[in-house]
Amino acid sequence: MIDTKAPASAGTQLIKWAGWLITLFGSAHMVLTLTLLGAGRHAGAWFSGELWRADLVEMNPATSALWLSVDSFGVPLIVIGLIVLWLNRHGSTPPPFIAWVLGIWVAIDAVIMPLTPWPVLLLGAILLLVGIRRAGPSPV
Repeated sequence: MIDTKAPASAGTQLIKWAGWLITLFGSAHMVLTLTLLGAGRHAGAWFSGELWRADLVEMNPATSALWLSVDSFGVPLIVIGLIVLWLNRHGSTPPPFIAWVLGIWVAIDAVIMPLTPWPVLLLGAILLLVGIRRAGPSPV
């Protein structure tokens, strides 16, 4: 059987790595906060309606755990990473604004919370931006 699929360019490979890195970072954040940090033990409060009356200024542990896990940046990062992977798999180059917005967001986070694993996401944003530039315009 002859493989007629064209070899992946360096740009598409970088985009693929970036997509996986972003997806895995978001997934790891969700899993680790729900399990190791114990946020998941507050699920009963989340689904009972207890948080409907919660004061966001003076967060209780259940509200704090929700914002640290399910309502954190983990879910959007998973979505962004999967969109990047999906576009790449279908031969489309992701728009550069995804890499720029992610990079700016990470830079702000690095200033606010320097002792977090922000360099991983910065690497993802850089890989994505370089991959997009190397891949060239997306066929329409």
